[in-house]
Amino acid sequence: MWIKYNRILLSKVLLLLVILLVGGAAALGCARTGAVPRGWSGGAIADGTLFLGSMDGKLVAVDISDGSQRWGPVTLETSASAGGFGCAPTSTAIAIYGNLAVGEGLFYVGGYDGKIYAFNSSSGALRWIYPRQDVLQPIVGGPLVALGKVYVGCSDGKLYALDAATGDYQWKFQTGGKIWSTPAIDGDTLFIGSFDKKLYALDAADGSKRWEFETEGAIVSTPLIYNNTVYIGSFDRYFYAIDTADGSLNWKFMAENWFWAKPVIYDDTVYAACLDGKVYALDAESGDKLAEIDLESPISSSPVAVDDLIIVASEEGEVYSIYTGDNHKRELMNLEVRVNAPLSASQEVVYIHTQEYEALYALNVQTGVVLWTLPLTSK
Repeated sequence: MWIKYNRILLSKVLLLLVILLVGGAAALGCARTGAVPRGWSGGAIADGTLFLGSMDGKLVAVDISDGSQRWGPVTLETSASAGGFGCAPTSTAIAIYGNLAVGEGLFYVGGYDGKIYAFNSSSGALRWIYPRQDVLQPIVGGPLVALGKVYVGCSDGKLYALDAATGDYQWKFQTGGKIWSTPAIDGDTLFIGSFDKKLYALDAADGSKRWEFETEGAIVSTPLIYNNTVYIGSFDRYFYAIDTADGSLNWKFMAENWFWAKPVIYDDTVYAACLDGKVYALDAESGDKLAEIDLESPISSSPVAVDDLIIVASEEGEVYSIYTGDNHKRELMNLEVRVNAPLSASQEVVYIHTQEYEALYALNVQTGVVLWTLPLTSK
């Protein structure tokens, strides 16, 4: 079974790597290939609005009470030059893989075209782009807004810090591999994982390194910080608890496959969803396994905690609640469509972005009733 799930995620990783190569080759001529990046953005919620990127590059602002759109959609597109073969310029939708982030009057998007965008939250109007002229390598993780800055990792192995209001460059930090992880912050310390198998702790003000912790596999999940401990899963099949002060190991737990999703915590219990199809409930202090909840399908979508429930969606589209009192699971709904995007939640409602027959679902976590559905596909 481990080999089966390993192949599933390996195909996902290889697809993104192939897209990197295809993108470079496409610049040589007019030929179009079938390897087109299609993102699986997670949403960001602020002031009753959910900001989300669709798989065809459209940005939407959704009223979470009824699913109506406040403005837009706004389409992110890039124009390809004619090249040397007499080809006409074409416009291509920009894939968005990471969560959007919301700050003071702005929301932020990391594009697969290698640019970071800031938009007005009220109108959807573009405020700034970084870089203005050149492009970075593809951005797969989401941005983080904190301390007046936007932090975003890139496939060039660098973590960038920009002024949140203007997009002006502040600093960058170089790792030894691609960054697909979304950064996390605790006080004035940033945490970011890299394909070089390391978790880094950086000074959020100037990007200087405070410490690094090395695993045996690439790190793409977003760190969770709780009680002076950073929790992170790796492609080495281990889940780690690391001291935030000095990067020393507190404990580690071995699963049957890789960790992609961000963990969640409730009442001193960490819930780590894994590509082996299981959610592991671990004691936050000791790492002891308290429960093993089998969803029988890989989990790449990051779960959310809603009151005393952990809400998790499998890649096959089955949505479960896990009651933290005794860790029993209950199926809320089977959407029967693929789910890779991280979940979002507000009060007793979870928001699910599906990748097949693309749509956004608002699901009541107590009753399992779908409150509304917003189709997102342009087909």
